[in-house]
Amino acid sequence: MTINGWMQILVFCGIIILLVRPLGGYMTALFTGGRTPLSLVLGPLERGLYRLAGTSEREEQHWTTYAVSMLLFNLLGVLLLYALLRLQGSLPFNPMGMASAPPELAFNTAVSFVTNTNWQNYGGETTMSYLSQMLGLTVQNFLSAATGIALAVALVRAFARKSARTVGNFWVDMTRTTLYLLLPICIVLALVFVALGVPQTLGGSAQATTLEGARQTIAVGPVASQLAIKMLGTNGGGFFNVNSAHPFENPGAISNLIQTVAIFAIGAALTNVFGRMVGNERQGWAIFAAMGTLFLVGVAVCYWAEAAGNPLVHALGIDGGNMEGKEARFGIALSALFATITTAASCGAVNAMHDSFMALGGMIPLINMMLGEIIVGGVGAGFYGILMFVVIAIFVAGLMVGRTPEYLGKKIEAKEVKMAMLAVLCLPLAMLGFAAVAVVLPTGVASVANAGPHGFSEILYAYTSAAANNGSAFGGLSGNTPWYNITLGIAMLMGRFLVIVPALAIAGSIAAKKTVPASAGTFPTDGVLFVGLLTGVIVIVGGLTFFPALALGPVVEHLAITAGETF
Repeated sequence: MTINGWMQILVFCGIIILLVRPLGGYMTALFTGGRTPLSLVLGPLERGLYRLAGTSEREEQHWTTYAVSMLLFNLLGVLLLYALLRLQGSLPFNPMGMASAPPELAFNTAVSFVTNTNWQNYGGETTMSYLSQMLGLTVQNFLSAATGIALAVALVRAFARKSARTVGNFWVDMTRTTLYLLLPICIVLALVFVALGVPQTLGGSAQATTLEGARQTIAVGPVASQLAIKMLGTNGGGFFNVNSAHPFENPGAISNLIQTVAIFAIGAALTNVFGRMVGNERQGWAIFAAMGTLFLVGVAVCYWAEAAGNPLVHALGIDGGNMEGKEARFGIALSALFATITTAASCGAVNAMHDSFMALGGMIPLINMMLGEIIVGGVGAGFYGILMFVVIAIFVAGLMVGRTPEYLGKKIEAKEVKMAMLAVLCLPLAMLGFAAVAVVLPTGVASVANAGPHGFSEILYAYTSAAANNGSAFGGLSGNTPWYNITLGIAMLMGRFLVIVPALAIAGSIAAKKTVPASAGTFPTDGVLFVGLLTGVIVIVGGLTFFPALALGPVVEHLAITAGETF
């Protein structure tokens, strides 16, 4: 580890902290019906969209209606994207003549992008037409991100309201998120990326002659527009197969910094939205502090593991850190930082190959996802995910002092705790359940490139990434098979909607409750003690649930390497 590496990490952290309040203030005004700098320009368009949809900003929904609207909207998204991919070969804007996607791959990809997972069992530049990239994948990048933000805001409203029967309007929240938040920022980001050298064209691939005289085909296309939302919306689906390790997606250190900041910006600011809407910004900062603590620990371990390097290589007399699978223009520090960020958020974009990380370095992305990516998390999804752990932490605190737990004046009762546990436990069910089946089936093991614990880690990483709606891959696993396309798709659906529906149920229950005045026995939830409790609950629940699986993969691999054993 170097001082320069830590300075780059601290610069990123400083930028995120500086963005929390201004972006949080803008989003609060947006979701509470206040005026924003864009209201004058976009207001007429917004109202016109409501008229087309048959709703209005004054119309609100019960949590069940909100949930049904969300489920139907996402079902329609899956069906339309599936149809687009299956018909791709006969549709326009396909200059390279890409064939239609097979049924299993089309199913996996449609579910992947609608659930904000963006797992890619294909190479983007060799499989998808420009129409599929723009009308299918990029559109779903916006809509899936907007869905996550809308649901987080609905849950925040629940804590901010008293004796209310409604949690907002799904169509209004989606419209405002897309129109006022995602689109304006993405337009600016896309222009910045183009200025930094990212392609944005509808022309076919470029042809070049190498110094040796050989002919080379260089894939280009509408990259910058997809890149902007893939980062801001924590989608992660790359135009190119190697994602942000490709120089056309991530030309250098400046573009890398912009991309990492974009991944965390909205998720971090949602903590401030929460604090503002419940009338106490310290509540938001407490949640942000818990997220930040877990993030910094993860970065430190990942950076240390990669900087320490491979002891088997050191035994050959070669010193230095582990540069395998990393781009020289980013180095160890920025590769470790990017890996931690992209798995702490449900982004999944990569600027290095996680399969080539050291065992403990690769374990950090796994842990980030196993915890439900609540360390900032995906836009919206990370925030309502950590609120599930807040409910559990408050319940534990109530048990310790022998009184009914309260959070922000709302009593946390059996229904809320049951729904929170359902949301938290559905993830290990999908991650560990499918991984356990895959490692004993010939069709599952046949796709693994590595033997021993690393091969197990590849399978575990795939299902963890799918259920956590992350989309990054360990590599070394041939996922484009009927088994993996179907089972990973099911894991994505479980990880998305078996968390969302219980979260909305909690929102409906909390919104209907009266606020209880604070008393001398009320547990303060805006201080260091609560941050420690919340962090501890997250670590303990994650440790008890996932340590056995981690012990079979990265932990035993690390011990084997230190003992001089290879596989």
